[in-house]
Amino acid sequence: SCDATQFCNCSSRGLSFIPSGLTAKITGLDLAHNRIKLIRARDLQQAVNLRVLLLSSNEIGSIEEGSFCCLAKLELLDLSNNSLSHLSPAWFGHLFALQHLNIQGNFYRDLGEGSLFSNLRNLTSLYVGNHQFSMIKQGNFEGLSLLNELWIDGGNLNRYEVGSLKWIRQIDHMIISLKSVDVFSMIVEDLLHSVAWLEVREIKLDIKKKNLRENSTLPFMLQKVTFKDVKFTDRYISRVMVLFKKIKSLKELEIIDSVLDGEGLWNIQEIISSGPSSVETISITNITIPYFHQFRDLKGVETQVNNLKRLIIAGSRVFMVPCNLAKHFLSLLYLDFHDNLLVNNRLSETTCEGAWPLLETLNLSQNSLKSLKETAENLSHLSKLINLDISQNKFREIPDSCQWPKNLKHLNLSSTQIPKLTTCIPQTLEVLDVSANNLQEFGLQLPFLKELYIARNQLKALPDAAPIPNLVVMSIRRNKLNSFSKEEFESFKKMQRLDARDNNFICSCEFLSFVHHEAGIGEILVGWPDRYICDSPLAVRGRQVGAVRLSPMECYRSLVVSVICVLVFLLVLALVVVGYKYHVLWYVRMTWAWLRAKRKPRQGPPKDVCYDAFVSYSEHDSEWVENIMVQELEQACPPFRLCLHKRDFVPGKWIVDNIIDSIEKSHKTLFVLSEHFVRSEWCKYELDFSHFRLFDENNDAAILILLEPIQGKDIPKRFCKLRKIMNTKTYLEWPSGEEEQQQIFWKNLKAALKS
Repeated sequence: SCDATQFCNCSSRGLSFIPSGLTAKITGLDLAHNRIKLIRARDLQQAVNLRVLLLSSNEIGSIEEGSFCCLAKLELLDLSNNSLSHLSPAWFGHLFALQHLNIQGNFYRDLGEGSLFSNLRNLTSLYVGNHQFSMIKQGNFEGLSLLNELWIDGGNLNRYEVGSLKWIRQIDHMIISLKSVDVFSMIVEDLLHSVAWLEVREIKLDIKKKNLRENSTLPFMLQKVTFKDVKFTDRYISRVMVLFKKIKSLKELEIIDSVLDGEGLWNIQEIISSGPSSVETISITNITIPYFHQFRDLKGVETQVNNLKRLIIAGSRVFMVPCNLAKHFLSLLYLDFHDNLLVNNRLSETTCEGAWPLLETLNLSQNSLKSLKETAENLSHLSKLINLDISQNKFREIPDSCQWPKNLKHLNLSSTQIPKLTTCIPQTLEVLDVSANNLQEFGLQLPFLKELYIARNQLKALPDAAPIPNLVVMSIRRNKLNSFSKEEFESFKKMQRLDARDNNFICSCEFLSFVHHEAGIGEILVGWPDRYICDSPLAVRGRQVGAVRLSPMECYRSLVVSVICVLVFLLVLALVVVGYKYHVLWYVRMTWAWLRAKRKPRQGPPKDVCYDAFVSYSEHDSEWVENIMVQELEQACPPFRLCLHKRDFVPGKWIVDNIIDSIEKSHKTLFVLSEHFVRSEWCKYELDFSHFRLFDENNDAAILILLEPIQGKDIPKRFCKLRKIMNTKTYLEWPSGEEEQQQIFWKNLKAALKS
């Protein structure tokens, strides 16, 4: 249950006793909300370094003497909300370092005969009392001299011995809850010289007799009085105002969640005759006046507000201030009417000519103002006005021009439902707040603007820096900002703080590169890096912008794709060039044709053979083939039937199919070889396909005629079968000059065709 600082949390464990085994290592122990009924002397003996002990909300009814004697370093002890019916000075006698003690919410009726706290020289805050607490005696607070805070819960306190609190020389803040006006009067008399801030709660201040004595010792130290959950009457208001005038040190009066049970029938003559008031600040929050419809017009009060500098009336249903009264606030600098019922047709009365002559700050937020143009015009004569808050009014529209106070520097228009910004906004502003207005752009020319608050709108980019050159602080959180560039960021030359939290950032490479390499960005961006989260790409959604690193492929996707496309194009181009140079296309086409031919049935029976020979030759050798060889063979006895591509191929049929069919229908194939033959494009792409069929069947149907001398090395490598046959088989060589040799040639050729 203990953390790194040795603070042990044992609250809400259902414990009936303080756990055993506590050691000197423990510095803090929380035992609140258990069922402990008894604290024994041995329970805390070993916890000598304990500084915080929380025992609130148990059932402690008894504490043995010496239970806290070893806790000399204890600084905070909370025994509130238990069942202690009496208190013993022996409990606190050894707590020399104790600074904070809370014993509220128990069952004791008084603090005993002597002083419980005489040895607590370092005590700074003390909370005592409960619903049964009824008596404070002389000497109860003996030994205490300086307290930051004293809270006495005395709802049933009905007896107070005068001088009981005078032992304490100085109390910065005292809170007292009680119902007895008599006791309150005596306590106030004892505290006027020692308390700086007195807070009174849950009392009905009514006067039947003159029981508020005014002969308290001077000088006074009381500077601030707060009434909370208090019920006032008309007569007490008059008496309090007279009393407060006598307390020259009093500067501030605060009333919170209280009721004014009266009709305004104050003793104005008594108030006026008592002289001027030293109070400079009055703050009234959520005051209720049940008989408001019968309330007087406060005539005669005008002379009492001349020296007031700050006035706050909030949540109190104020709908106007009479012009005559407003003109008497001659020294008022700060006026706060937020959360009331002010409307435009009454605002002119409240801010009439001559009213509030020195006013510098005005808060009219959360009222019922509807017209921004009328509001500005009604306030325009407040020549000293610098700060104006009219936020949370439903203006909904904004005109193109407005008349504002000439010295206005701070303007709050947040949550006013204005759809856009126009030149109605005064150019004298140094601070502008237009948050929560559903704005989509900001393009105002405000040369003196130093602070711009434009959060919770619909902006997709930072505003242009040129029209607002002196901007120092900008809040653009919770917009639709996706990113901002280095140029946008650096265009704000004087920017010191930029709050762009809670936007949906697109973590692009450009944006990430900027935030990672921009020096000192963490000093300018508010909430960096925890509140700057990527919304896309999907792979990094939900991660902090500062922690995301994208790969080059993700960053330069278009460039990579372009490079790949170029490389693919170059590769294809290279393949085309290589294929053209090394006749790859020819090999592919011939392989495909060969595969087709392989699926065809083998050479048919003899009845399907139509020709004695298929002649394969180059077009350059056609004269010899057609005029000499064909004449010799087809006119022989018996004649030979030859298949020539010019004469016997089927028109319209693919040439490769013609070749295959002609070879299959021929008994032999004659190859007329020459230099033209081995270089012929015809032979390269179509005619030499016959090699596959002939040589694949491993027959001797091929007859080679060498028309002119040709070397085997001159035959292209793609004619590998032909090269092999020329190296392994005998071929017929045409004798071009000798007639006798030609006769032998024809004889041999005819014999080969008949074989």
